[in-house]
Amino acid sequence: MQGTVDGFSYGLVTPLVAYFMACLGGALGLRCTTRSMLVSQSWRPGWLALGSAAIGSGIWTMHFVAMMGFTVRGTPIHYDKAMTFASLAVAIVMVGVGIFIVGYRGARGTALFTGGTITGLGIASMHYLGMASMSLDGKLEYNTVTVGISVAIAMAAATAALWAAGQVRGFLWSVGASLVMGLAVSGMHYTGMAALSVHLHGTSEPTTGDSPASLLAPMLIGPLSFLLLAGVVVMFDPLMVMGKPAAVPVEHKPGIPAHTHVRHSARRLRFRPRRTVEHRGSRTPQNR
Repeated sequence: MQGTVDGFSYGLVTPLVAYFMACLGGALGLRCTTRSMLVSQSWRPGWLALGSAAIGSGIWTMHFVAMMGFTVRGTPIHYDKAMTFASLAVAIVMVGVGIFIVGYRGARGTALFTGGTITGLGIASMHYLGMASMSLDGKLEYNTVTVGISVAIAMAAATAALWAAGQVRGFLWSVGASLVMGLAVSGMHYTGMAALSVHLHGTSEPTTGDSPASLLAPMLIGPLSFLLLAGVVVMFDPLMVMGKPAAVPVEHKPGIPAHTHVRHSARRLRFRPRRTVEHRGSRTPQNR
């Protein structure tokens, strides 16, 4: 029996909140990635790790906030907690691999393509692993073509976002990139949901059960708290509004510039002929 799927049980509330969470995680993560390119090597891994966790937590939270509005008429939905949090770990790890590649290799060429591809696959893997954590009296089936489109959207969004992070053009640039990334991630989510169809087994009587919101809300507390703390760390960073690197480059550190020695040597060469002429002139009257 074909199940009736409703992805907007609360109207536009869950899509808008989900989009906001995707933008928040993207803004924090991209900002940390950009910031990592302006600090010394010792601080770079910390900023990249924070960015990976922020983006991973943001897209994971976006997914399950959107899933609060997902219902299937005739069967309650439950979520396997272990698999749900495994999807969060997959998102953070795979996004982290992509971000570290761009952070150390630069946001161009092969590094950008590789990092964007891995990050996009991480987003898609998180989505479909999160869908696999659902248990209901039915079977989930997907349209292969639509699934492929959703994965392509995730990869394109991740590549564009990492490219924007590598431009190092300021806070507003990162905000604009995060808005685009949030839109793309949300688009990927609902494209993937459009590929879904549910076939009910009909082996149990329809029950109301717990709502998806009551099941998912406790799971979201941790990632939401982390995003809040990450936001505090980023906002209190003195170089949040883009400007100068945290570490002064070696060639600009205080000291005696190299060209100073060149000036001294030039002066010496310039004065030597004068001293010679004056010295000869002073001897001439004495010899006479």
